[in-house]
Formats: sequence, C-alpha cells, structure tokens
Amino acid sequence: MRITLNTDYSLRVLMFVATKVDALATIQEIADAFDISRAHLMKVVHQLGLKGYVETVRGKNGGLRLLKSAAEVRIGAVVRDTEEELAVLGCLDTPGYCAIQRACILRNAFNDATKAFLAVLDEYTLADLVKPRAILSRMLGIEANAKAAP
Repeated sequence: MRITLNTDYSLRVLMFVATKVDALATIQEIADAFDISRAHLMKVVHQLGLKGYVETVRGKNGGLRLLKSAAEVRIGAVVRDTEEELAVLGCLDTPGYCAIQRACILRNAFNDATKAFLAVLDEYTLADLVKPRAILSRMLGIEANAKAAP
C-alpha cells in the first residue's frame, strides 16, 4: 500500500505541531523544516482543520495547534481521513469490477491486507510518533526558532 503526498504531509504537519507543544506552529516553519511548498501545506492544514485535528489562529502571532491531545490522535484514523482511496485493487470497492470477483481469493487477501495495514496504524498515536521530542525538535529547527522568538 502506498499513501499519497497529502497523507504524508498531513502526518508531517501533525508531528511538527505535536513536537512544538508549547507554542503555535506556522505553516512557513513547517514548509521550511520539511522543504515542502507553503501553498500545498496551506491546503493540507485547511483539511486538517476541517477534520478536527488542528485549530488555526489568525493574526500576526497566529499559527496552528492540535485540537486534541497527541495521545488521542490515532494514525490509522488520520490515514483514513486523508486518503481518498484505500482500495489497492479496483475490485475492492467497485461491484462488478471483474468476472470472478464474488469467488476471488486474491480479492479477499488484498482486503485482509488493507485491514491489517490500518489495524497496525491504529495501534500508534501521534504521541508515539513524537516521543523522541528533543531529537525531533533539533532536526526540525524548533529549538532555534523558539530561542529566536521575543
């Protein structure tokens, strides 16, 4: 299974925001840290806001923060919410896709594999992903930004 860039970027945004726990994160900081287009991240952040993962604060000192604690955000849920299509084969979500669909064991195997993939991701929370907070902060330039702020 392969996730889209939208899901990849969504997970990165959430990890950045969860790592920068004591301050608002800006889209520009996230774009700079991951070398991602600011315009693309604006769309990702907008969708994360609509899905209830982040809250955006407008204004000069604005930014974004998590709406839930990192321990409440299940990675499997984020993937389900950000992926448009989870079926790895056309027959998994399209009735009549193939002549042998009703009796196909391969279809069942891929369906089971997709469920297993998501079940493993459901075992992880955003808090799990940001446990090495000090290292992540250094790698993402969060410490340097926090020291430079007035």
